[in-house]
Amino acid sequence: MSTFKAIFATQQEGKPYVSLQQLDRANLPPGDVLVRVHYSDLNYKDGLVVSGRPGVIRKFPMVPGIDLAGVVEESSSPDWKPGDQVLVTGCGLSETVWGGYAEFAPVDAKSLIPLPKGMSLKQSMAIGTAGFTAMQCVMALERHGLNPAIGKEVLVTGAAGGVGSIAIAILAKLGYRVTASTGRAELGDYLRSLGATAIIDRASLAVASTRPLETERWGGAVDSVGGDTLASIIRTLAANCSVAACGVVGGAPLNTNVIPFILRGVSLLGINSVTVPRSERLVIWDRLSRDLPLPLLDSMTQEAPLEAVFDWGEKIMAGAVRGRVVLKIS
Repeated sequence: MSTFKAIFATQQEGKPYVSLQQLDRANLPPGDVLVRVHYSDLNYKDGLVVSGRPGVIRKFPMVPGIDLAGVVEESSSPDWKPGDQVLVTGCGLSETVWGGYAEFAPVDAKSLIPLPKGMSLKQSMAIGTAGFTAMQCVMALERHGLNPAIGKEVLVTGAAGGVGSIAIAILAKLGYRVTASTGRAELGDYLRSLGATAIIDRASLAVASTRPLETERWGGAVDSVGGDTLASIIRTLAANCSVAACGVVGGAPLNTNVIPFILRGVSLLGINSVTVPRSERLVIWDRLSRDLPLPLLDSMTQEAPLEAVFDWGEKIMAGAVRGRVVLKIS
């Protein structure tokens, strides 16, 4: 195969221009391992790129797609051989390294993860960065004392999205009472099917307040929204409990003060899924293989061809995507 299909991003007059193209395999950038990509996925950062918004790509030209899963085609690394099933999430893909929206991807051998046992390539991308982040959040909360024995509700915001859907499924399996926050009331049955025991309107959280503290409610929270929603969570966390913050779709500014941190001893845990050391990545994927029910993962997943990524990109930017979208590459 001398050419291959790819979503390709260039810069024109200072703005990103993204299109579907046939690229020459001879022009692939260098990499320790060449992966024939079978699947990628759709995350919020991918939506930014394919809808022509700036802020993600830091080096042009670029193949977008922050995640990929496939089979090793060629390898100069002793750690990988042709035929190995592998995946990559984050690690600079779509930012400074060509990503998963192409039939071939040259990658650094150290960024590769072996496909977990019992999981298909498609399921690994149904998890992708969203599920990886969700598990990071759960593990961070556990390190800071979250335990089902506390008996308090755990809040998940952006519940119908990728991070939220997977976080609910994991937390429910682990024995927590999960409250899902969403602005899409019509998805109540879907969220309950994942394990949510209660559902609240996101508008009830996204309220600015001058009060430093409010009634204690949450034993922990996974927040992918930020802004006023995160500030509200901090005011209503129970004493010595934590919120894992992993998104800013509701805004980056945080209107709060130090009172909850001092008087209640609450913690704000920042989650970055891009630059996680490989040793920790292996642990996170092992937890995912054990604590995420794959039948629930399948129920929240839709598959689409690579060519449909532009339509799906607009949908995710509009907050109209439920669960996870897996892209079939080759």
